[in-house]
Amino acid sequence: MPPFIEVYDATVGKTVEQPSVLSLIVDADLIVQLDLILLVFMSVVCWGIIVQKFFRLSIASRQSAAFLDVFWASKRLDAVYEQSGRFKSSPVAEVFKAGYQELAKITAGGQGAEAADNLGRTLRRATSVESTGLERYITFLATTGSTAPFIGLFGTVWGILRAFQKLGQAEAATIQVVGPDIAHALIATAVGLVAAIPAVMAFNYFQSSIRVLNTEMDNFSADFLNIVKRHLK
Repeated sequence: MPPFIEVYDATVGKTVEQPSVLSLIVDADLIVQLDLILLVFMSVVCWGIIVQKFFRLSIASRQSAAFLDVFWASKRLDAVYEQSGRFKSSPVAEVFKAGYQELAKITAGGQGAEAADNLGRTLRRATSVESTGLERYITFLATTGSTAPFIGLFGTVWGILRAFQKLGQAEAATIQVVGPDIAHALIATAVGLVAAIPAVMAFNYFQSSIRVLNTEMDNFSADFLNIVKRHLK
């Protein structure tokens, strides 16, 4: 990007050179530059999380739906367990595998009344582990969404403060004196919003998707436990 861009000025009837956004950032105060670097870093990390989580949750939803079709179509739990390896990204399949392995221990150990309680604890623990894995890193999106505007606002306040300092030292109050610092302030505000808005939107979307998967795991755990209880009687 060139340091200056040509803009037509109607007041003088000709094109004039004005500093580009990049040149304004380069010429900004050190505090404003550090503020912008932090915001850009947070935005880059957020986009990395957004891309990773989007594919992770999309695959998890598809594989969970496919696994449930296999589970309800099969009449034997061991047959389902053999096919569960095809659904490694499905949290529901992982809950089933943990439950099936615990069921195998119960069957081998000949446990009595406490068998259902042990299986229930195993299913709840597996659900919690899978839920924690699904939620990993999305708290950074919430943090960015809530703090980035204020970080940008800090850069804005600092830029305006610098503008007033120069205004007090200048012999004449002109836009040329305070314009660059006001531009730096507005850039900090804009970058803060650019970092925060996608983070908030993605966080809400991922929270909704994770809530659906958590519900599927809870419902499956209840159904699986009921099936086992009927066979243990």
